[in-house]
Amino acid sequence: MEAYRDQYATLFNNGRKVAVIAISADADTTLASWARDEQFPMVFASDAGGKVGAMYDTFDNKRNQDTRTLFVIDPAGKVAHIMRPFHVLAPKDYAELAAVVDSLSPMPADTVK
Repeated sequence: MEAYRDQYATLFNNGRKVAVIAISADADTTLASWARDEQFPMVFASDAGGKVGAMYDTFDNKRNQDTRTLFVIDPAGKVAHIMRPFHVLAPKDYAELAAVVDSLSPMPADTVK
């Protein structure tokens, strides 16, 4: 998640019509503490029972955890792209994510370099 945090501003221009919600099977108190300590800019949600993960086919019952899947939600609130699995240390996954975000919510013309 640290790699994701460190690229957040570049990928999303600090929130460019995109909400990032990280869902984990960890307890809410654990997630809140970790998010605060590491200064993550995204929202964390606890899915301790795996119900949300099961709904989106990302929960691994054997390991009692969600797999790393990234859902890109467009400005209208629809799932526009799924990256399964999302490799948090793979530059190609960030390039793909950036391209998807740019296609859904282009940077304003006055901010493009």
